[in-house]
Amino acid sequence: MEAVAKVQRQMVRLRGRSYVAFVFVPTVPIQDWLQEIDTTIARSPGFFAGRPVVVDLSSVDLSQSGIGHLLTSLQDRNIRVLGIEGVEEARLTPSMPPLLSGGRSCVIEPTAPKKPEAKVETKPTSLLLESPVRSGQTVIFPEGDVTILGSVGSGAEVVAGGSIHIYGALRGRAMAGVNGHTSARIYCQKIEAELLAIDGFYQTADDIDAALRGKPAQAWLQGNTMRITALN
Repeated sequence: MEAVAKVQRQMVRLRGRSYVAFVFVPTVPIQDWLQEIDTTIARSPGFFAGRPVVVDLSSVDLSQSGIGHLLTSLQDRNIRVLGIEGVEEARLTPSMPPLLSGGRSCVIEPTAPKKPEAKVETKPTSLLLESPVRSGQTVIFPEGDVTILGSVGSGAEVVAGGSIHIYGALRGRAMAGVNGHTSARIYCQKIEAELLAIDGFYQTADDIDAALRGKPAQAWLQGNTMRITALN
């Protein structure tokens, strides 16, 4: 009598990941809102390049055709819409991006045996980079502050949940407080930034006072206004 090998079940592991996405909140009239998007793209052509976008429709009352027109308008601007939120699912068609809601990173192992509990390590609340961030590089640290002992090159991008400290020239883009940390600040020894953003409020190079260029500077939020001043 031959022994029959027991078939081993293939375990399925699903992992969650977090990505930093822009959340667009359209306002009426939509055409004026799109013109603001055009203005941002004109000032910084690569601002939305490769960046996932979620459209929050909670502030507008758009029909299904209106939503379709809005998505087409964004697509025409090479803006990729990852998902939609703030609207009834019945207003979306199967060809539209999916309806999203808030979520957290997770690991699902339905049939995996229990493993010994691993030692829990405390996540750092700051990230220190001892080398420059060069053109084309992106640093994303949503858990806290980012400190860079060098410069941030043109076309580079630094995204932080807390503040950003740059002990060199800032020629690329710096986005602080991306998780709603309104008291986050951006510091640099030489401001030549393409874009500064704190908790969704931003200023492009054209908005920054020319008298500050090349000087040590800091940026922070004062209500709904971004302030940028010299550090000295």
